[in-house]
Amino acid sequence: MENEVKEPAPKYNYVSPKEYLEMERASVEKHEYYKGEVFAMSGASWEHNVIVKNVNTLILPFLKGKPCDMFGSDLRIHIPENTLYTYPDLSIICGNPETTDDEKDTAIKPSVLIEVLAKSTKDYDRGTKFYLYRSIMTLNEYITIDSLSVSVEIYTRKQDNSWNLTEFKQLSDSFYISSIGFTLFLKDIYEDVSFDE
Repeated sequence: MENEVKEPAPKYNYVSPKEYLEMERASVEKHEYYKGEVFAMSGASWEHNVIVKNVNTLILPFLKGKPCDMFGSDLRIHIPENTLYTYPDLSIICGNPETTDDEKDTAIKPSVLIEVLAKSTKDYDRGTKFYLYRSIMTLNEYITIDSLSVSVEIYTRKQDNSWNLTEFKQLSDSFYISSIGFTLFLKDIYEDVSFDE
């Protein structure tokens, strides 16, 4: 049987994007999807939630009547170029929002993504996740906000598609989100947030 042709072993754990969306839409919990694998998402700390609330409170009123809108972590983002389905903490979409299907619960083409870093996710958010986010050609800015210390990183896409990193570590610092023309102050982002010494 030397010339026997063997079929490749099937991937029994593989989940198709269609199966993932069907399961996800019926699920109470959120899951990310990447290349046929599904990953449960963990809950968020008090500090994480306060930071998200603060950023929402600061940006949403400013965007009223403007061509961009901000969405929370219930809006799923899909990146067709690399298969990722994920739930950023905050997404800013400019222009007419584009969704993947008639359910209108999965968007593509965000302009700004904001992730609040936790101890368990910070390496992923700064590394693999940012690498996957860079496939979104409409993405101009990626902002990470640490929930464990005063630290904000803003990655800005340059004309040659490379990325520039700027870091902010003082409560007196501020940074400009060019996609929406808005300045955020770290003292406002971290209002009512206390860190364990």
